[in-house]
Amino acid sequence: MDASKSYFIGAPPVAVWRALTDPAVIEEWGGGPAEIRAEAGAAFAFWGGDIHGTVTTAEPPVRLVQEWWGDDEWDEASVVTFELSPEGEGTRLTLAHTNVPDDEADEFDAGWDDYYLGPLKELLER
Repeated sequence: MDASKSYFIGAPPVAVWRALTDPAVIEEWGGGPAEIRAEAGAAFAFWGGDIHGTVTTAEPPVRLVQEWWGDDEWDEASVVTFELSPEGEGTRLTLAHTNVPDDEADEFDAGWDDYYLGPLKELLER
């Protein structure tokens, strides 16, 4: 299954990029403990390794693509793409999440809002 989300965040793209790629900021919005480097080929882990994988594309502050693993029983990685574009005084963050295991699709769909993008937006708009 595939999922997509679009969020307007009242912060510039560079701040949104930092919230996606800086372990200290990731921990502030709730995705920690986190390990990540925003460069292609770098490994990452969020929530202490519950979500982990590899950064495949890093084009700051425009595009970040990651291969995600959330369960050792997955047959293959899912792919998460974050696209950032300036919009007025803020940023339009568009998410595409492909190859989500069908039995976890509802959990991931809600999780983006409740545990990832929603808290990230809230932090940046304080």
